[in-house]
Amino acid sequence: MNDMRQASIAAPKSSDPDAASNERRRRHPRPSGPIGVLDIGTTKIICMIGRCESDLSLRITGFGWERARGVRAGSVLDLEEAEQAIRAAVGTAEEEAGTRLRAVTVNLSAGAPESRLFNVQWPVGGRAVNESDIRQVVAEGRSRAESPGRSIIHALPLGFATDEAEGSDDPRGLFCETLGARLHVVDAVTTALRTLDATLARCDLEIASLVSAPLAAGMATLVEDERQLGVTVLDMGGGTTGMAVFAEGHLLHTAQLPVGGVHVTNDLARGLSTSVTNAERLKVLYGSASASPDDDREVVPVQLVGEDEGHITQVPRSMIIDIIRPRIEETFELMRDRIAASGLGRAAGQTVVLTGGASQLPGIRETAARLLGRQVRLARPARLSGMPERAGGPGFATATGLFAWAAGEGRRLADIDLEADAPRGLIARIADFIRTRL
Repeated sequence: MNDMRQASIAAPKSSDPDAASNERRRRHPRPSGPIGVLDIGTTKIICMIGRCESDLSLRITGFGWERARGVRAGSVLDLEEAEQAIRAAVGTAEEEAGTRLRAVTVNLSAGAPESRLFNVQWPVGGRAVNESDIRQVVAEGRSRAESPGRSIIHALPLGFATDEAEGSDDPRGLFCETLGARLHVVDAVTTALRTLDATLARCDLEIASLVSAPLAAGMATLVEDERQLGVTVLDMGGGTTGMAVFAEGHLLHTAQLPVGGVHVTNDLARGLSTSVTNAERLKVLYGSASASPDDDREVVPVQLVGEDEGHITQVPRSMIIDIIRPRIEETFELMRDRIAASGLGRAAGQTVVLTGGASQLPGIRETAARLLGRQVRLARPARLSGMPERAGGPGFATATGLFAWAAGEGRRLADIDLEADAPRGLIARIADFIRTRL
């Protein structure tokens, strides 16, 4: 276990345990009841239930996994199919945990998420900044960021300025005429979010909060030094590849491509004229993102579509790699362009962290390093207490990060309700829509 990584979601050590515990509770208030999270992906749906222990550590008490149905590129396309898969995953976790979920924290992959930065100012009038001022300046940023047909998911403060003094993470108690804030706003298409909410409503679940999937993956896999110095996380899932740029301890940018491991599988199925199921098996057993001298000599059996089961065609392994490699290279080239377009190339640092189920393809680390021009490492999520062994791989990074977020980790000013003075939130608007239209 990586002790540094584990430290990001474990209780801090202090010579005065009570003082450290009280400070942590103020900065990261913990929920008192059961915590439920739901990672809805293209290939699998994961439900985790857990709780916060008295020492502020996190423990998983229920875990459910189900093959995804009715979902593509993070979006629900078939309500009934998606409902059945979600119910199965949640039901398994609830039975194991011995509790019933009413609300869950869900990953945001649907609705073409977009990321923008805003600088906002709020008049204070020479007095000390209080919590209401912080809520007001965030609400002002949310108002400026609103766009027709889209709903704001995150409005994350990156830092505050009191008059000319910049760089405060918590300006409460500081005197100033004007409070400034730099906000990172993530939004998504409202109709896609309504569909997601309607799907969960069919499962008798409410959305407690939505969390950007790349943000969650970064929370589960990064060490604190990486978040401070600058790092780019690429979360390579089944239907999408998400990007998150962290620097100075903050999430600065997110992006998402509708390309993932499923597209590699489909390329193989078409290129080899075999079934999708067999193509997935060939990818796992023989696939690679880079070639080797022995690939032409190694022969792989392929069952062709429409042929009898006993009729097997032999193809060189190099043929499989030649089909896989262009798709992987295209993915990294597109991400390289996204990093450049964000204007955060320098802030993103010289390290790229790969996670997600599709990152396990052999040779992918070397391919990423070559095309991105950065140091690359493969990452697994920090293991939470009670988490089953099968949930320790890169494909479970988003679910692990969702759990940490739902428990209060990873948020600046977590002890302030930044929604208190905001316009009516996403969930309220969705609920109104469902009551009046559906």
